[in-house]
Amino acid sequence: MSEQIYIIDDMKSFELKDIFECGQCFRWNKLEDDSYTGIVRENVINVKKQNGKIIFSGNCSENIKELVDDYFDLKRDYEKIKEELSKIDVNMKESVNYGKGIRILNQDLWETIISFIISANNNIPRIKGIIERLSKKYGKEIIWIEKKYYTFPTPEQLKNVTVEEYRNLGLGFRDIRIYQTTQMILDNKVNLKELEENSNTLEVREKLLSLSGVGPKVADCILLFSTLKRFEVFPIDVWVRRVMNDLYIKKQDETKVSKKEIEKIAKEKFGKVAGLAQQYLFYWRRELDA
Repeated sequence: MSEQIYIIDDMKSFELKDIFECGQCFRWNKLEDDSYTGIVRENVINVKKQNGKIIFSGNCSENIKELVDDYFDLKRDYEKIKEELSKIDVNMKESVNYGKGIRILNQDLWETIISFIISANNNIPRIKGIIERLSKKYGKEIIWIEKKYYTFPTPEQLKNVTVEEYRNLGLGFRDIRIYQTTQMILDNKVNLKELEENSNTLEVREKLLSLSGVGPKVADCILLFSTLKRFEVFPIDVWVRRVMNDLYIKKQDETKVSKKEIEKIAKEKFGKVAGLAQQYLFYWRRELDA
């Protein structure tokens, strides 16, 4: 571990609030100076914007430049994607403009799987609390600027954790699901490395759906927000159903809108970048209704 810093010029499509508050991640927290600190694999990173620069600093086990370039997806041209999406219609243009600073993070696949199983029927403060307790109890401690942080526990670190111990962390009905999924990974019933190497999204999705606690929406979130990075998927929750119905389907009762209807429109309208379109729409609608 070493103290490292990486500074780049401020760039378009990089706003801290948009990135960290759009619902894709749970281990980043805002500080009083409007910077954010988070745990990425075995690294503690702080990100802030100051005097026309973006400053990344932290206690890292990896090269901070390589870590940041990969994790924040800095080599992808989001400006080009936003330009194409904005041409679709005025609603898409407005949502893109609202969330113009979003970037989709390349989060660790294992952590993303467990985090989004925990997210089912849950709210963000509670999700963050559960993940923090899980990491504090079973992860590795890192000290930076006299404060303790904890890495997300590996499958091996969770090997002997019981359902009851998960329940004591406040997981509720998700306790058995986390336990079962962890054992499936340890038993190699689902191989995470093979998932990352498989270019067939449907096959990868089916494998994810075989994990305990992973339904269609959670599978799509894992596909989009992890190192799998499948931009064509379109996770559907209550907010996405609402905005898609309001803008394109227009049924009187939004609960009657089927997932197939939404997916069909998303595929036709947004194509290979449907997942990013979903994030703009989700963030826009949720923030405006908050």
